[in-house]
Amino acid sequence: MDLLYVENHAKRRRKMRSNLDQDDPPSTGMEHLPLEIVHDILSRLPISSLVQFRNQLYFVDLAAAPHQGKDKVKRINAPFWPMMPEFDVVGSCNGLLCLADSLYNDAVYVYNPFTRNHVELPKSLKYPDQEVVFGFGFHPKTQEYKVVKIVYYRNGHSSYPRARRLVYSQSEVQILTLGGPSWRSLGKISYQLVRRPSEALVNGRLHWVSRPRRYNPARRLVSLDLADEQFREVPKPDCGGLSKCNYHLVVLKGCLSAAVYCSYGRLEIWVMKEYNVKESWVKEYSIGAYMPKGLKQNLDRPSKIWKNALNGIVVRVLGLLQNGEVLLEYKSRVLVTYDPNQGKFKDLTLQGIPKWFQTVVHAGSLNWINTPIDT
Repeated sequence: MDLLYVENHAKRRRKMRSNLDQDDPPSTGMEHLPLEIVHDILSRLPISSLVQFRNQLYFVDLAAAPHQGKDKVKRINAPFWPMMPEFDVVGSCNGLLCLADSLYNDAVYVYNPFTRNHVELPKSLKYPDQEVVFGFGFHPKTQEYKVVKIVYYRNGHSSYPRARRLVYSQSEVQILTLGGPSWRSLGKISYQLVRRPSEALVNGRLHWVSRPRRYNPARRLVSLDLADEQFREVPKPDCGGLSKCNYHLVVLKGCLSAAVYCSYGRLEIWVMKEYNVKESWVKEYSIGAYMPKGLKQNLDRPSKIWKNALNGIVVRVLGLLQNGEVLLEYKSRVLVTYDPNQGKFKDLTLQGIPKWFQTVVHAGSLNWINTPIDT
């Protein structure tokens, strides 16, 4: 298992502002300023401050010999960082990463961090005030890679001028086939999705979680088939947490899975053994509350900020190791393995890991856009 870490100081500062809806990442107002004003502000900062705006990619291979304490995290220098110094990893597929500018959501790159091949995608239609939900994936039947941008925007001024949270009432789905000349519009989307990229690509379909609404609190699992480009709902498991609590999606052994946050810090992992069959959902793991040692020491971040990090997610399920242990990320600070057979946790110690990070499970390869599958 290859892991990529994204270090992002500027994004961490933007998320420090509290927000009424934890599914929506907070806004600083910086993204609404004209580009020339932003450049003027940055030009007045000392070089020591500007350095903090650079994102970094780090890599470690856990497949060889995990838990030995000798795994060293290596930094990857993206060749395009001068053009896009602050970015988010919005997708990983067949050895390729999709990276998007985290400030303006405008520039998008596809990048193989090991061959260093990269391409900047064409610009898409951008609205003055927008939020973007990304998706990136490959469909085995069409043999095509596609990038999806679900754009939520306001048409003029908000109808709720006193609201603390902006209301984005309009939407447009934009899609690009890699190698194609331009983005295409799929029209509106009838779902309000959680503002984070697609977390699961299964059977050529990207998956997101919908946001609960005031008069319709139930969350839904929403998929987009990259072949026919149609949105469809996927049946949920029969557990109350999917309607009432926050949760995220993950792929475990090729199956769509849901990590559900329960009371008292407990985490349940449900696995859909047969895709799109409701009766095939099985509660595969039940993980109790745990406080990693790394979070008990050097606590320099208020607990209120922790709760807002990554849209309220305290612990993320990343995947399964070869020995059957579950790999977890706690509060963007610590990696932990959980042994389901013995019910034991173990903090991972990796040399050179950033202090704050977001982990991406990435299967390294020599693939590129015109050669998507190893032969």
